[in-house]
Amino acid sequence: MKLLTPVDGSSASLLAVKKAIEIAAKYDFSIKLITVVPTSHSRRDRRDEHLWRQVDGSIITGRPVLLEDDQFTDKMKEKAKTLLDSIISDLDFGSIKVEKEVLAGEPFEQILETAKKENFDLIVIANRGFSSIKQFFTGSVVNRVISEASCPVLVIHSEAQ
Repeated sequence: MKLLTPVDGSSASLLAVKKAIEIAAKYDFSIKLITVVPTSHSRRDRRDEHLWRQVDGSIITGRPVLLEDDQFTDKMKEKAKTLLDSIISDLDFGSIKVEKEVLAGEPFEQILETAKKENFDLIVIANRGFSSIKQFFTGSVVNRVISEASCPVLVIHSEAQ
């Protein structure tokens, strides 16, 4: 049996990982942790990068810090890999088989594609508890995953213990 847990580094996603560990230990599941680097945001992040240069002083030295889209995505993938490594080393997975993968693209699409392609039995995902108004305007990865997943989805609310 296989369990998929998307991670974004938030405290809510760490709660989802802990719940995934609990389920996997009880029912002999393996776990795959994924994190998705959203490529659609790279231009916005590059646009705001000049503000950081003003804060850290690099604008004064004239050091160029803007990265091309591919370089930016690679940098974000490296940070995401570090995040997954940290989670695996910090939490006790016991004898549970754990895989990890960093993907790039639209988060909900990558989660759904991975779940279907690798035939997962369950997705354990965190819900940050956005209000319905905020979900309406921003869209929700969780809502898309729930409505389009090829397997059951367990949503862990950020208030859960």
